[in-house]
Amino acid sequence: MARYYFDIHDGQKLVRDDIGTECRDPDVVRAEAMTALPAIARDVIPKDGDRQALTVLVRNTRNMTVFTATLTFASIWLERCAIVLQRPCQRRLKSDPLLALSPIVT
Repeated sequence: MARYYFDIHDGQKLVRDDIGTECRDPDVVRAEAMTALPAIARDVIPKDGDRQALTVLVRNTRNMTVFTATLTFASIWLERCAIVLQRPCQRRLKSDPLLALSPIVT
């Protein structure tokens, strides 16, 4: 088995994995990275903004990045859209209820 290092970047700082994890093949590397992102995200969801991206950068023993994965958190208040776009949203509601919440770009 080969050793891989799972570094985490949160958009501002990079936390390097100095210990690493033994993985038998690329599928295990991918699974480890994909499992790590949601676990880390639970602790770092933004408290002062509406966007956060977490990236795991996987390095091999030669210090080469061999895999990356990113998990993005984005939020928007739909009620603010509905208040600002009340009339256009009402017109859309009559024609297509699924488009009622879609922002109208003019």
